[in-house]
Amino acid sequence: MPRPRVHDLERLLDVAESLVAAGGPEGFTVRALAAASGVSNGAIYHAFGSLPVLLGRVWLRAAGDFLDLQAELVDAVRGSGPEAAVAAVVAAASAPAVFADRRPAAARMLMEVRREQLLGPEVPPEPAEAMLALDERVSAMLTRLARALWGRADGPSVAVMTMCVVDLPTALFRRALTGPTPTGGPVVGPDNRERLEAAVRAVLTLPPPPPRGGRPTPSGKD
Repeated sequence: MPRPRVHDLERLLDVAESLVAAGGPEGFTVRALAAASGVSNGAIYHAFGSLPVLLGRVWLRAAGDFLDLQAELVDAVRGSGPEAAVAAVVAAASAPAVFADRRPAAARMLMEVRREQLLGPEVPPEPAEAMLALDERVSAMLTRLARALWGRADGPSVAVMTMCVVDLPTALFRRALTGPTPTGGPVVGPDNRERLEAAVRAVLTLPPPPPRGGRPTPSGKD
């Protein structure tokens, strides 16, 4: 049986992404994907090998695209000094809302579905390595932002950055990203985006706590 072409694989992943976002991983089956996509069960198995690998590809593609967008938004901030560093944190925090504008199903899936739900307890080696690489990208972004603003990248400073870039957007955007899909207009409204920026800026008015050793880690060192 011939393997689907690259663009067909991307379309399959798009359809799978929408199905997982709409019904969660529990109800997702190869049969449902075949019915929705028009691709046979056999061709899907031939392309991905197993359901866990397919679901892993769906989640990893969405997460990788999100991190690409987040880096793009941070890189677009111009200037130097504290204000530019704060603006970069705000840009990173806004990424879920911007991603939802472009890929609402992917944004919903990343917000609502934990990757452990998709991959299960036994992760195949290739997705496991890809997940580790994504975790390293997240850590690198948080470290980069902390160093740019405070000249340090120890545990407490990265924890504050995590609060700004991960915890606050999750708290403020979750209802919009997991609720009914709006007809027209952005998934996350301007009011929530403005409140997120205000919250991030407020958190950043206070310096992070000192590290356990009592002295901040110098810029450029972990």
